[in-house]
Amino acid sequence: MMIELDSTDPRAVDGRQIRAVSFHDLRMDYLAEVLGADPASGRALVVGGGRGVLPRGIARLGFDVVSLDPSPAATDMARADDEGLGIEYRTGRAEDLTDEGVCDLVYVADTFEVAADLDRVVERVAAALAPGGVLVYDTVSRSVISRLIYLGLFQLVPATRIMPRGRYSASRLRTPAETAAAFARHGLRNGGVAGFAPKDPRKLLTAALARKRGDITDADIPAIVEMVRKAGKPPVTYLGHARRL
Repeated sequence: MMIELDSTDPRAVDGRQIRAVSFHDLRMDYLAEVLGADPASGRALVVGGGRGVLPRGIARLGFDVVSLDPSPAATDMARADDEGLGIEYRTGRAEDLTDEGVCDLVYVADTFEVAADLDRVVERVAAALAPGGVLVYDTVSRSVISRLIYLGLFQLVPATRIMPRGRYSASRLRTPAETAAAFARHGLRNGGVAGFAPKDPRKLLTAALARKRGDITDADIPAIVEMVRKAGKPPVTYLGHARRL
């Protein structure tokens, strides 16, 4: 098996797509909780849309969706799998967003934890929000256990490696407090965070090993891993939201 993001080669293990399918149900549940009674309509932007799993989920809620991703290959695959939803797919970096005040919802996925300049990313996504618009995101905290998982197991250990080396670094992982501080600098009111993790961490290893062997497909992973919300300070991954003032 080869480790390669956004590859059409059936032999490739794509850790970003594995995260997209594993996190999808939990992302959508959290989004529904944040939106509450707000109508699921208007313009939504997904930053880090990848192959389109999350943009399609948000489009099905009733939003007009724009999906932005830095990978041309991922953009092409997402467009090919649009399922008639009419999503607009763009290739580009979050740092280069030019949208101003037009989005009712921005969801930032697989972006904060790999961004070298978090402030620039937050500045651009905040600018894209209409007044009162909501930002929803998930990212990776910086802790001993997150370094073990994301910098070690996911990047370096041959048996469990699902990401290219260097995708994650300790300097690009941010705690909830650091993320909230970036929001405050750019006119966003932090709405809190929720940690999440596999219900049984051993099943994450089981799924990773089975996927590496080719015994299962990406679509089989969510049922094995079973992501759930976790109370208390998030040690590894967390969801959060904020609103533009």
